[in-house]
Amino acid sequence: MHSDFGMALSLNPRHLRHYKDLALLMFKYGRRDLVKRAGLTELLPQEADRDERAAAAAEQLAADVERLGPTYIKLGQLLSTRPDVIPPAYAQALARLQDRCEPLPFAAIEAVLAEELGLVASRALRVDREPLATASMSQVHRASLEDGREIVLKVQRPGLREQVLADLEALADIARFLHQRTDFCSRYGVDLMFEEFRKSMLRELDFRQEAMHLFTLSANLREIEEIILPQPIIGYTTSRVLAMEFIPGTKVTELTRLARRELDGERLVDALFRAYLKQILRDGLFHADPHPGNVFLVGERIALIDLGMVARLAPAVQERLLQMLLAVSDNQPEEAAKALLAMGECREAADIPGFHRGVADLLAQHHEMSYQPPQVGRAVLMLLKTAGDNGIRLPVELAMIGKTLLSLDQIAHVLAPHFDPNAAIRRHAADITQRQITREASLSSLFSTAVELKNFVQHLPGRVNRILDRVADNELEVRVDAIDETRLMEGMQKVANRIALGLVLAALIVGAALLMDVPTSFQLFGYPGVAIMLFLAAAAGGMALAITILANDIRAKRKARG
Repeated sequence: MHSDFGMALSLNPRHLRHYKDLALLMFKYGRRDLVKRAGLTELLPQEADRDERAAAAAEQLAADVERLGPTYIKLGQLLSTRPDVIPPAYAQALARLQDRCEPLPFAAIEAVLAEELGLVASRALRVDREPLATASMSQVHRASLEDGREIVLKVQRPGLREQVLADLEALADIARFLHQRTDFCSRYGVDLMFEEFRKSMLRELDFRQEAMHLFTLSANLREIEEIILPQPIIGYTTSRVLAMEFIPGTKVTELTRLARRELDGERLVDALFRAYLKQILRDGLFHADPHPGNVFLVGERIALIDLGMVARLAPAVQERLLQMLLAVSDNQPEEAAKALLAMGECREAADIPGFHRGVADLLAQHHEMSYQPPQVGRAVLMLLKTAGDNGIRLPVELAMIGKTLLSLDQIAHVLAPHFDPNAAIRRHAADITQRQITREASLSSLFSTAVELKNFVQHLPGRVNRILDRVADNELEVRVDAIDETRLMEGMQKVANRIALGLVLAALIVGAALLMDVPTSFQLFGYPGVAIMLFLAAAAGGMALAITILANDIRAKRKARG
């Protein structure tokens, strides 16, 4: 094997298959330089016509990723939200990745249920043998409880946790290497993006987290009547089995043209945008995967399912996001750029003027699309790309928000083709801001402010009296932390003395060199005596100057330590 192989990437023998799969993808789809720098060429099949091989189509990349399993499918879906990292054609292909798989035998499902719920509880369930849906991470079956309630069971595939953990461990090695060795990955924060992806995958492996998300989001969205979520059945929920109530409905993507005409699509889409704006800008916890396959129509309401992928936002980020979304909807590029810069991190070579120009051009294009409603999600994702191109790193959560809004744009296109998301953002922003101010002005915060004001008023007279007494007694002192002029002058005098001594020594050396050519009877060591004496004096002075400088430096260091 190549001698630099181990030096380029610290290889774990257990992950050789993962390294090979990723090396093949990078080599096949245009990043051969990364493969060679990683020392992974030894794992690739040798091909005689490698140099003549053309880059494969983006759809072929999506097919290859699907074959690698659930971890890579989720990673591909994440990369589809980063147009700053991959080209648009590949982003579109990865966005259409289908998380599908061959259904498991019903015996395997029964084994997982018995292992997780126990034999008694699992036998109390009447589970349909045919699955409602199959995916690479889980399989969904309809079931009924002893009391007749209809429920849905989401059962994790056997061995999935071990497979995902191994994949994540190998991906972490490669992400770390790419971040350290390539400017591209360092510029776009691949390490931070992978860390967010790792956390999301680990949360999805524990179905109890999804159950808690269902409870929390149901409570947060209770005020929006048009939105419903299935309630989990805690007694039948474990880390590998999620039981929730069955909601009969139709996928948004499966609605007929006649059914869409009979709907009040504008009202439903407006409620959906309001729900997600509330999650993002007020609650700080939002469902990050509302693609059309996870959105059902139930009568005159919309049901959200599959809440495995959620994201959280800090209050400071929420405020900047509100400013940014309002600026995008109102076509205010300066305000949008200002909000993004406040959220982001500027690298050393950041081009701030170029970023401002890019944001202005992008928003101009966003608002010039008169032939169809603007896509807010696409605008947010392209802002990510503009920031990355100009050396500005934005929070990784912004990519998930862009992906979420892009999915909402797609749903809006199905239910209400003429819906304007910019108008929806402006319409709901005032309400969101008002409620946020009301929340911040809650009873507890008012009490806290009142206590601080009481302490200030209580101590103010005494502090004023002490100040006036000092003024009357001519004892008031104002301390200014300024430069110590005495020490400054001493330091400058030392510098001037050293420069003067250096000039004198230089003059002695120059004079001695000139006198070397003057014949004289007085000689030392076979050379003119005066010239040699000047050389010796310059050498002694130079040594004395060097010793003085070293001694002063040593004393200064000791004084600083003491």
